[in-house]
Amino acid sequence: MVKNILGLLAVAVAVVVLLPTTVGTPVTGAVAIAAVLLALGLVVAGVKTVPQGQQWTIERFGRYTRTLTPGLGLIIPFIDVVGTKLSMMESVLDVPAQGVISSDNVAITADAVVFYRVDDAAAAAYQVERLEDAILNLSTTNLRSVLGSLELDAMLSNREVINARLLDAMDAATSPWGVKITRVEIRDLSMPPEIQDAMKLQMTAERKRRAMVTEAQGRREAEVAIAEGEKTAAVLRAEGEREAAFKLAEAREREAAAEARATEDVSRAIAGGNEQAVQYFLGLKYVEALKEIGTANNSKLVLMPLEASGITGAVAGISELLNHKNQP
Repeated sequence: MVKNILGLLAVAVAVVVLLPTTVGTPVTGAVAIAAVLLALGLVVAGVKTVPQGQQWTIERFGRYTRTLTPGLGLIIPFIDVVGTKLSMMESVLDVPAQGVISSDNVAITADAVVFYRVDDAAAAAYQVERLEDAILNLSTTNLRSVLGSLELDAMLSNREVINARLLDAMDAATSPWGVKITRVEIRDLSMPPEIQDAMKLQMTAERKRRAMVTEAQGRREAEVAIAEGEKTAAVLRAEGEREAAFKLAEAREREAAAEARATEDVSRAIAGGNEQAVQYFLGLKYVEALKEIGTANNSKLVLMPLEASGITGAVAGISELLNHKNQP
């Protein structure tokens, strides 16, 4: 780079020195000044300073030769010219609002923003004419195509999916232009007032439906819980009654066994000729019968078709039996 600049200065000095000699006239002040200005003009025309974030294309006789990157660059004056100055920074393109008809025949208005970056200055300068207009038209076309294939509910609930589809489609289309689409965002989706009112009614109906479903589920769960509680209580009651029946049967069995043993003892005593045993047995049954009559009848007066001497005889028989048992 420095060598090229020094070469331009050397050419300018040579022009200043050799020009008067060539024409055969002495060097005058005016000619010297003109020669110096010509040399400076050549230097200025051949030195280019590219700002950071830009790239310039260089054309020689109308044909692209190379690209100047940020910094100091040299070209051949009057032969090389700057073709296109391109910004390599990420830029934002505002897509105007577009009318779109959804797949369920709803008219909406959509607008978006596109973020793009030039990666290849030569391709962006010579592969497409009016780059921003081309990206804008491509964005409009893809916006209508993608949104037109969706229903209204899908548009409103799947913006990220729509943005991804737009990004993929536009990035593939602009790749030959040396442009990278970094992001596409749907900024707004607006609908006619009647569609908005219908959506509000639909939303209200949906919320009422969800409330009714929730209430029905709550009632069902409560009924299931009550039924399970009643089932558990019935099982516990049945188990309790079964246990009580087992206990009662066991008590009755023991009582019957005891009564059988007593009857067997009395029977042996009768078989041995002991009359007091018979009196004991009859007296015991007699007393039990009186107890049942007294318990069943609540009146204070009880009529008994019995002889009082029977009880006395039975008691006497029991006493004699006990005395006989206690004698050695």
